[in-house]
Amino acid sequence: MANTNSLKGRTAVVTGGSRGLGRAIARKLADAGSAVVILDLPEALAKAELPSDWTTFDIDLSRPDCGQALEAIADEVGAVDIVIANAGVVPPWRGMRQLDAAEWQTVMTINVWGVAATLGAFAAALARSDHGSAVVMASINGYKAHPKQVLYTTSKHAVLGVMRAAALDMGADGTRVNAIAPGPIATDALMARLESRHSNGGPSPDQALAILAAETSTGRLATEDDVAEVALWLASDAAGGITGTVVPVESGLG
Repeated sequence: MANTNSLKGRTAVVTGGSRGLGRAIARKLADAGSAVVILDLPEALAKAELPSDWTTFDIDLSRPDCGQALEAIADEVGAVDIVIANAGVVPPWRGMRQLDAAEWQTVMTINVWGVAATLGAFAAALARSDHGSAVVMASINGYKAHPKQVLYTTSKHAVLGVMRAAALDMGADGTRVNAIAPGPIATDALMARLESRHSNGGPSPDQALAILAAETSTGRLATEDDVAEVALWLASDAAGGITGTVVPVESGLG
C-alpha cells in the first residue's frame, strides 16, 4: 500500500520557518521527503542554524509591497507543491481603550495580507502541481475571543476568511487550502510572553502553563510536534479530500 503521508519528490515553502512552529513543520515535511524552502526575516535567518539542504529567502511581510517580493521568490523557486503560510506576529495585549492605529496596521499587514499575498504569489505554481496543498496558520482566536486580544483575534478571524475564499478560488486549479488553529503551544515566543507577564506580577511561566493545561480535556497542552503532524497530514495525499477546513490543535481546550 502506498504511503499517503510521503512527500518524496515534492517541494514545500514555509513562511516564518526558521523558528517555532514554522521550523517544526518544516522539519516534519523534510522528514517525509519534501525539499524545503524557508522564507523569513533576514535577522531570523541569520540566527537560525538550518539544515544545509534547505533553501532560504529573505522576506519582510510587514511591508505592504511584500506581494511583489513573494512573486519574485515564487518565480525563482519554480515548482512548488506545498505552501505553509505560517508567518505571523502576536501583538501586546490591549483593551479596547488602548488600541494603537500604527500597531493595528502592522499586525494586519503581517497576519492577514502576508497570508493572502503568500497564497496569491504561489497559486500558479501550486496549480501546476498534481498535489497542490496550502496550509495557513490560524489560531483558536480565529473562532473565539479572549479579553484584551482584539487585534490578534481580528487578524486570525480574517485569516480563516482568507483560507475559505482561497479554497474556493484555488480549488478550481486543483489546489487544496486548509488552516490549523493551535491553542497555547510552549514555543519560545509564548515562554517569552509568560516571562514578561511574570515580571509584571503574573504567575511564573511554569504556573501559567499548568493553569492552561488544566483547562484542557486531556490535561496537557498541545505541542509543536502535534501541530507539525497535522500540517504534514493536511499537506499530504492522506488529506486529499479535505479543503476549506480549519483543524483545531488545542488538546480540547475549553
